[in-house]
Amino acid sequence: MNKIRIKIERVYEVPLWLKITVPLLSILIALTIAAIIFLLQGVNPIRAYFEIFHDSFLTKHGLKFSIVKLIPLLLCSLGLSVAFKANVWNIGAEGQLLMGAVASTWIALFKLKGYPSYIVIPIMYLAGFAFGAIWALIPALLKARFGANEIIVTLMMNYIAMKIVEFLIYGPWRGSTTWRYPITDEFPQSAWLPLIPGTLIHWPTLLIALIAVPLTYILLAKTKIGYEIRVFGQNPEVARYAGISKTKILIITMLVSGGLAGIAGVGEVGGIHHRLRYPQTISAGYGYTAIITTWLARLNPVILLPVTFFFGGLLVGGDVIRIDLQLPVSVVYLFNGLILISLVSSDLLLRYRIKIIRRGE
Repeated sequence: MNKIRIKIERVYEVPLWLKITVPLLSILIALTIAAIIFLLQGVNPIRAYFEIFHDSFLTKHGLKFSIVKLIPLLLCSLGLSVAFKANVWNIGAEGQLLMGAVASTWIALFKLKGYPSYIVIPIMYLAGFAFGAIWALIPALLKARFGANEIIVTLMMNYIAMKIVEFLIYGPWRGSTTWRYPITDEFPQSAWLPLIPGTLIHWPTLLIALIAVPLTYILLAKTKIGYEIRVFGQNPEVARYAGISKTKILIITMLVSGGLAGIAGVGEVGGIHHRLRYPQTISAGYGYTAIITTWLARLNPVILLPVTFFFGGLLVGGDVIRIDLQLPVSVVYLFNGLILISLVSSDLLLRYRIKIIRRGE
């Protein structure tokens, strides 16, 4: 009797043509499914795709906003690449970003109000980094001391951070000049991050993100602690026998990861909103999207730059669907979700293959 057995194997060497072909085919399938959805909504899919990609990547307006979206995505992704390299699953960049926003609001409205910008803005960034790092340090210490699952802890702390923001804007930090809406008063001008003229690109945060790309690469590839992070991520037991401290790796990776996400939060409130708002307004899910961009870049900080730019354009394309094509916001989520799933699926197809084994008994 013939027996059929299905086996999943890891692929270690993938031809270049396959690396190019599989993602392109996956995206083509996603666009085909989305085209059917556009037709069901009464929209010509050719027109829809032209407007989405043209407005996102081929117009000055679209490029400006794609860069605006790139800034928090790149910072969060760089931080996650450090944590993931150590096999530490930080799913809490969203909450760490929000805590950075809280820190900068505290500095701008309560601690250094009235001080000049050359004092306020650097301290906002330092406070944002510190608050994001401390928020990430909590799950690191819980894992190191009690073996707590960092995926669950960091994910739950996202919701705690959201509720802290809501408590502040509904409670003690609610603005006195905002008609009692749940937002804070506007930051003083000295706490506004400078912008590239004619855009919403807060260039100090963009500069920090761009500088962080080579620094993160050097940290992971050229330093002793980077070597220890890589060894720990590949095999914790080997790392332990080599005398590499698990607690040290957990603390360092989570501090860097949370701190960079915190800086992203400073950029959002200091450069765009100039006040603390609802959590969903401050972050368009940047911390969660950064998980995907980090994996698609293979944890490589240099590759993260084009990947996050592409995903920033996708977020702008979602706005085109909602505003220009006047489709429901659910179609936006569906379109972005199809693209994301196709890219992640192509990554899995390249990493693994399915073998059908037939044998006689």
